[in-house]
Amino acid sequence: MHENDKYPGVPERIQLMDENGTVHEHPTYSRYIEDVNADTLREAYRLMYTTRRFDDEATALQRQGQLALWVPSRGQEAAQIGSALAYAPNDYIFPSYREHAVALARGVDFRDLITIFRGSTTHGWDMKAHNFHTYTKVLAAQTLHAVGYAMGLNFDADIEAETGTRRTGQGQATDPAEDTQKPAVAVYFGDGSSTEGDAHESMVFAASYNAPVLFFVQNNRWAISVPFEVQSRVPVSTRAAGYGFEGIRVDGNDVLAVLAATCYAMEKIRAGEGPVLIEAETYRLGPHTTADDPTKYRTDADLEGPLRRDPMLRLEKHLRDNGYADDAFFAEVAESAQQVASGVREAVLNTEVADFEHFFDRVYAQEHQQVEDDREFYRTYIAGFEEE
Repeated sequence: MHENDKYPGVPERIQLMDENGTVHEHPTYSRYIEDVNADTLREAYRLMYTTRRFDDEATALQRQGQLALWVPSRGQEAAQIGSALAYAPNDYIFPSYREHAVALARGVDFRDLITIFRGSTTHGWDMKAHNFHTYTKVLAAQTLHAVGYAMGLNFDADIEAETGTRRTGQGQATDPAEDTQKPAVAVYFGDGSSTEGDAHESMVFAASYNAPVLFFVQNNRWAISVPFEVQSRVPVSTRAAGYGFEGIRVDGNDVLAVLAATCYAMEKIRAGEGPVLIEAETYRLGPHTTADDPTKYRTDADLEGPLRRDPMLRLEKHLRDNGYADDAFFAEVAESAQQVASGVREAVLNTEVADFEHFFDRVYAQEHQQVEDDREFYRTYIAGFEEE
């Protein structure tokens, strides 16, 4: 239980699968997982395991000097996969910089994703092909982008109602019957980003324009070195009421609870009931980034409880106890994930790091004095490292 549950108005913390892997009935949310079968659970585990193996490989590559930085997601796989499995293909997703499992679920190749951390590209995949936006390094900026996109969906819907045609990204009109689901938007950010002004402003606009957007907060308990208890006296989910929409609080290490809560939220959003906020309470088992040293602000004892609640262990226990998976399955998943990791390593080692000056040429179509000043500053900075 969250130590701040004593405050009035704190939402129930939804849990369907407990730490022993046992599933319990819930009067509101169980119906959203009635169609979840063994195949779905095995696929969820495969995606979670593959992401963690990729995560470990990327961390090693950064430590070996092959990446400029890496942002681990260890411990947050259930929050990401549980939510990702609830989206329709035409939903558009705005990640922060840690949603590697969501990227995988949306079909993004990890070999393309890794290029932005090597400095080879500004984004490595076709965003429209996957309906998965590029990573956002500026904290909470993606919340504004997501709400603007969601407002645009509403504006497009108004035009469709008037003209009887559907607008596409290419400006072409198609039969509205071709769409099986009304599209919506989801945006991911952390508990640290939730205290940024951009997050507040985006929720104001989302409520004002009844935008079809899900705010998905992964509360991993740490804004780099600042514990959540210092950031907020109450769970993030309580804030939604202040903007006039629903806030949901869920066990972020429970893949079924996250899936059910996200299905519930997307159902409301598609029905035109406005935005929803989900707070998935999880824990960041590793560092904030590879530039961070978590031993400076937390102890091994602090990790004992979170390690017991590891979402991977919980789902594995559920699969084994119910006879949904055996040793052969887990061995096959491990082998497949190793092939993915090896492919990522090979791709990184065979990819040249882009000349940074190339990025100055991409800011404006025409020459700009500020860009030239920045270019000169960069050259002077780099020259300072040259040997005499």
